Amino acid sequence: MKDVLWAQFAKDKRKPLLVLLLIVGSIAATLLFGGGLQSVTTVVIFSEEANAAEIEKKWGGLLNTNDTFTFEVVEPDKAREDIKKGNSDVAVKLMEDDYRLLVSKNMPSVSSVEQHVKKVFLQEAQIRAVESQEGGDVREEIESYLDDPPFQLVAQGLDSEQITAYNIRTQLLFAFTFLISMFLLGFKVNNVTQDKVAGIWDRMILSPLKKTNMYSGYLLYSFLITMFQIVVVLIVFKYVLQYDVGDNLWLIILIAACFTFGMISIAMLITGFVRTPEQFYAIYPSVIPVIPLVSGVYMMPGTITNPVLLFIADLFPLAHAMEAIMSVVFYGTGLQDVLMSLLYMLLIGIVAMGVGINLVERRSN
Repeated sequence: MKDVLWAQFAKDKRKPLLVLLLIVGSIAATLLFGGGLQSVTTVVIFSEEANAAEIEKKWGGLLNTNDTFTFEVVEPDKAREDIKKGNSDVAVKLMEDDYRLLVSKNMPSVSSVEQHVKKVFLQEAQIRAVESQEGGDVREEIESYLDDPPFQLVAQGLDSEQITAYNIRTQLLFAFTFLISMFLLGFKVNNVTQDKVAGIWDRMILSPLKKTNMYSGYLLYSFLITMFQIVVVLIVFKYVLQYDVGDNLWLIILIAACFTFGMISIAMLITGFVRTPEQFYAIYPSVIPVIPLVSGVYMMPGTITNPVLLFIADLFPLAHAMEAIMSVVFYGTGLQDVLMSLLYMLLIGIVAMGVGINLVERRSN
């Protein structure tokens, strides 16, 4: 097994470009489709009214009360040019009592900006309505009243005093990381078929190597290189890009390991149905992108309710892995709470691995 393992490592050592591109692809896909870095987002604001300076000063002070966004005044021409070129996702055009959003692309941050701006304008409209009825400046009185109201609503979770803040960016981080890892492990498992066609497999059979050691070498290397990709991506997002991936990183890595084993088994199962590496490259990359869609990992939890799609998703490890990881990241659950998901992934892996190796052997015979 050790000889087969080092032989596979030597291939990637000579040509490491594929592994490096897939690691970079995991990070780039999350940043591209997940709305960028988790940091304070700068949103440009401008006004084209006659008293533009006063409007910008007024609403700029009212809008800059959110820790997530910083509203910056720019010239109208520059704001429109940045929107046209795609340099900015959203810009806010201010009027005396209203606003308009200029959007270049529909990113997750756009809806968050819209919610905050709408809240600020609505609150200001309510204060003005009270002032018109009561007369005089009652703003300070209203703000003091809101800071310490007689009735206070406290939101509390079922199991803890703090309600968990769901973050779609964190979900997309794991979704794209697992998607890329499925391609990586599949290409490595396909080395079995490549070496069979090239005649290397037959030469290894004539050597003192046992078939168990031969399979173990291929599959163990696929597992190790895939886990290397996942761990590197998670470390980059957690410690470099400051993404919230939870406090229990080791449990997340354990879940990723069970997922990797399950998907390697699925790749081995597909290998059992093909005769050449080209057939594998035609089938596997066509099947893999469908799995995240069926599993709903790109959408909010609970979006997919069709029982048929849910049943199909449960046949693959991805749905169980995402459920377990979201539970660990957002709810701080431990090993005992995600144990059933781990067992499901291991069961899928054991069944698929047994059937896949059996099919490979039958084709060989």
